[in-house]
Amino acid sequence: MTTTRLAALGHEEPTLLPLAQRLLAVAESGLPAMLLPGGENFAFTMAGQASPGGWSLERRGTSTRYAAITALGVRFLPEDRQRAVLAGRTAEEFTGLLVESLPGVTNLGDAALIAWAAAETGHPKLSDALARVAELDDDSRPQYTVEAAWVLSALAAARGAVDVENRFSAARDRLLRARIGDSPLFPHATGPGLVPWYRAHVSCFADQTYPLQALARAHASGDGDPEALAASEACAARICELQGDGGQWWWHYDARTGGVVEGYPVYSVHQHAMAPTALFDLADAGGTDFGAAIRKGLRWMTEVPELAAAPEGPEDMILDELGVTWRKVYRGDPKKAVRAARGASTRVASGLRLKSLDRVFRPVSVDRECRPYEFGWMLFAWLGGRI
Repeated sequence: MTTTRLAALGHEEPTLLPLAQRLLAVAESGLPAMLLPGGENFAFTMAGQASPGGWSLERRGTSTRYAAITALGVRFLPEDRQRAVLAGRTAEEFTGLLVESLPGVTNLGDAALIAWAAAETGHPKLSDALARVAELDDDSRPQYTVEAAWVLSALAAARGAVDVENRFSAARDRLLRARIGDSPLFPHATGPGLVPWYRAHVSCFADQTYPLQALARAHASGDGDPEALAASEACAARICELQGDGGQWWWHYDARTGGVVEGYPVYSVHQHAMAPTALFDLADAGGTDFGAAIRKGLRWMTEVPELAAAPEGPEDMILDELGVTWRKVYRGDPKKAVRAARGASTRVASGLRLKSLDRVFRPVSVDRECRPYEFGWMLFAWLGGRI
């Protein structure tokens, strides 16, 4: 299957098209093993275990939100391939199982993702899904930015089918108000109270991509929203400006200043899926085309500069035969010491990053896990298209 996005990649940088196609094949081959027995939910992670022959995988935990993200991506496959991934079900049928589970769902983000999937698959119980989101979304309390963004994306997707205008406006305004001063970046929460004061300024990459995606989709879902589009543009421009020389999408930012707090870990899902998903949606909404940054980030998957310096030599991040991409490259520092130190130092003095830590804790460790949402967003990013 060649989509508009894949075709554009082949035109702009032909050598990267086989990599994207390879990753999509890995996603399709890997997802069925992540489905739990009974085919009604997905595992939280597949953990790599060293074995005499190389690596084996162990399925661990359960994740409703990862199941919903997987449905959002799998829906772009032809029906027969949806059924192959989802144990005989289509993405709409699988979403139906998630909708039926909503009375027991207590997390706002999980409910929002299920509602988003219900809207995108045209599920007949979309109104029920949105009602559960409304029950869980307390306007009087701050929410985590990622979950607030998923609420807005769900409501934007539902606008053509259900009257959600009042809630849509409130969700849109909440995200825009969350920013600190004139910073283009988003904080970890939409207001004080959820994050300890000493790290309230620290936000992560997901805190940027999901809001910029949601605001772009908000703009595209109606008659246009220049303020939402401008906020999405500003955030995208800043994270692209900060992108590493090797294509790395950095992990932690100072939401007050728009600077980097701590770059590592670098996550595979950011490189091949989350950044492309958000930046593609911005371009589709009429915003700037950040395709060069997408391509630069994708290239990291096979040209990992961190691992070139590893004592054991370079390690592949893509294992086709196992159907996984290893989760991240990280420092291996105990109890995330570098992030904690830099979070504290930048709280006291913006820009004080204690660079000596880079020499002590080098990013040459690999987290050998793979999670289903990584492949869900990959399918969403590269097989999706115009909103």
